[in-house]
Amino acid sequence: MKNIAIIDLGSNSARLVLAHVISDGYFVVYDEQKESVRLAQDMERDGYLKQARIAQAVRTLKMFRKLCDANSVDKIYAFATNAVRKAKNQRSFLEEVNTVCGFKMDVLSEEQESTQIYYGVINSLEIPKGVIMDISGSSMQLIQYNRRMILNRVNLPIGTLTLSSLFNENTTPLQQSQMIETYMRDQFANIEWIKNLDPEYRFVGVGGSFRNLASIVQRIEKYPLGMVHNYHIGAETFNKVYDMVKVLDGEKRSKIKGLSAQRADIFCAALSSIKSFLDSTDFDEMIISGAGIREGFMFNHTVPTTLEKPITDILGYSIYTRLHYFDLNIPHAEHVCNLAIQLYKQLRVLHKLPRQYVRVLRIAALMHETGVRTDFYNRYKHSNYSIMNSNLYGVSHRDLVLAAFVVRAHDLDDLSYAEWNKYGGIVQEEDLVAVMRLAVILRIADSLDRSMSGSVKAITCDVLGDSVIMKTEVEGDCSLEIKDALGAGADFAKAYKKNLEIL
Repeated sequence: MKNIAIIDLGSNSARLVLAHVISDGYFVVYDEQKESVRLAQDMERDGYLKQARIAQAVRTLKMFRKLCDANSVDKIYAFATNAVRKAKNQRSFLEEVNTVCGFKMDVLSEEQESTQIYYGVINSLEIPKGVIMDISGSSMQLIQYNRRMILNRVNLPIGTLTLSSLFNENTTPLQQSQMIETYMRDQFANIEWIKNLDPEYRFVGVGGSFRNLASIVQRIEKYPLGMVHNYHIGAETFNKVYDMVKVLDGEKRSKIKGLSAQRADIFCAALSSIKSFLDSTDFDEMIISGAGIREGFMFNHTVPTTLEKPITDILGYSIYTRLHYFDLNIPHAEHVCNLAIQLYKQLRVLHKLPRQYVRVLRIAALMHETGVRTDFYNRYKHSNYSIMNSNLYGVSHRDLVLAAFVVRAHDLDDLSYAEWNKYGGIVQEEDLVAVMRLAVILRIADSLDRSMSGSVKAITCDVLGDSVIMKTEVEGDCSLEIKDALGAGADFAKAYKKNLEIL
């Protein structure tokens, strides 16, 4: 296992992300550090990075280097974006960073920056057609893609710092917001391609402002899942938050739960820009991406093929990342998944569940033993927690919660209805019956590979009167597997109203 570091020096903040690179092309983030540097502050006057901002950036990068050394990092990817890209004193700044910090910092072109943002999004969200917005301190990226190819991109040289500074004199917070809205609508009016987007396009928000927005909405709505990636915010909900925030001064904004105190004075400029974009398009919701430019670099490093072609099975890649990281028995997990899906198809006449639940069953089956790494005796409880907090890519929050409960209900008597009710805003009433039926399928599939030998090759089911007869195709002695699977008979009767026989 190797360690890599991604250092992202933006116009507003600097971030360090440390990741383990696992064999077979997977990575797991294990630490990060973020510092506000405000590198673009006051740049608009003469185009130079100011000495106080340079000093703060260098101090931050030295601290990042110390963390890299402490973690025995094998490779550092360090890059700067718009502020350094536009700075007239770029060269002297980079020389100072190289001398003091001991690593080379690359300056990304506008095209390189937007491409890396796109890599982060397209390899972590199942959204085939989208428009990505990434707002930094001094610029805004808009990227249109379709069929996993970039069609259009625009880099507007205005961000949260520049907008906040531009409309800051003798104005109330509300007046400032209104002026930014008007100004940004004029900017968007000059972009022809956003005027003719077909209804299949989705609006994807990337960056700290969008993540903070999601955190605020989740706190307001008492959202039970601590995950902002792939979180959907409707335009109506956004407008309510915006109306609340735009009248507050910086001090009051800093007290908003979910909003970073370092972002309080510039947050409304981001919201005003988003509001203008929504007004300039037909989007009625936004999808928050927790992955962006830094994840783009990590994907490119660990899966070099993503430079040419995005990951095809995003969910599968994300699941296998965790299986490798936890060092689980992957052949067993795969065989249980295969048997579970066979049972799902064979029992379709009884469970009558739509095909969308196959994804839920796949997640549950492949990850059902992740809790073993915490405690064997309570492994299904811990697997539930592990799945719920896995931040899996390529899956909706609803499917993630359902998969976690499918594992938790290994014995239906262990299904906590009080715990289930906490997720009432995510799951639907009919999902509970589906969870119970999928849980029984998973328990039987797991039992049929009790010795982890793959002895049970295939299953066929016959529904005869009040019984279901499962016929197994086996290699060798499978008495252990069949005996263990028959232990699910009572739960099978409860979920399917049929008696269970296994041959």
